[in-house]
Amino acid sequence: MRVVAGSALAIAMAILAPAIQAQSQDTPRAVTGGGISAPGWTGKIDPNEEKAGQTLNNSKLSQTANVLNVTTGPAVTYWNPANKAAGNYTVKATFNEAKYMNLNDHPHPYGVMIAGNDLGTPQQSFLYCAAYGNGAFLVRGFGPEPFQMGGRRPTPHDAVHKAAGAGQPVTQGIAVSVKDDRVECAINGTVVASYPKAELIGTGKLKSTDGIYGIRFAHNTEGTVTGLTVTKP
Repeated sequence: MRVVAGSALAIAMAILAPAIQAQSQDTPRAVTGGGISAPGWTGKIDPNEEKAGQTLNNSKLSQTANVLNVTTGPAVTYWNPANKAAGNYTVKATFNEAKYMNLNDHPHPYGVMIAGNDLGTPQQSFLYCAAYGNGAFLVRGFGPEPFQMGGRRPTPHDAVHKAAGAGQPVTQGIAVSVKDDRVECAINGTVVASYPKAELIGTGKLKSTDGIYGIRFAHNTEGTVTGLTVTKP
């Protein structure tokens, strides 16, 4: 009986080991020299990260010339309060993940954030469209609780670039547009998602599509952002 029990335990541990290892690798880590040094910028980590004891200084945002450099421990949304957009507009930026999955063992997203209101408070609301280096994307909002558009899982799309493999570079051009009664996300020049504005605004969702814009990075992710701009039609 002892042999059987020992064998059963060994088998159970062998089955659970990969899951335990993946969970450990996916725990947000504290970035050395973290904090925000990009002039005028601020940010907020996700509520679940705060509950787990993470802080904004466990991720890092810096700026070199016109390049924003991001390395995350906890998932974080960054913005400059001076960056505002209203009416019909497009916010776009180019994201470069120089070493795909450099800080994690599976794809994590990054992208453009718009419609930021009451940012940094428990009542904050915003929407973001983010790309993964494996060819998928995600559109999600906070209002102030998170809400999904198009389902909880990332959506594969041919327009989203794929890295050749772990440690290889991948670049995504991401744009979010407000056009009269619709909001669209385009990745690398192709619209990958489009929603009626009425589906995004309301109780538990966005307060408005007018607001502050910025960038969004999932936990344990590293990349750069260039060309963050807003244009009017």
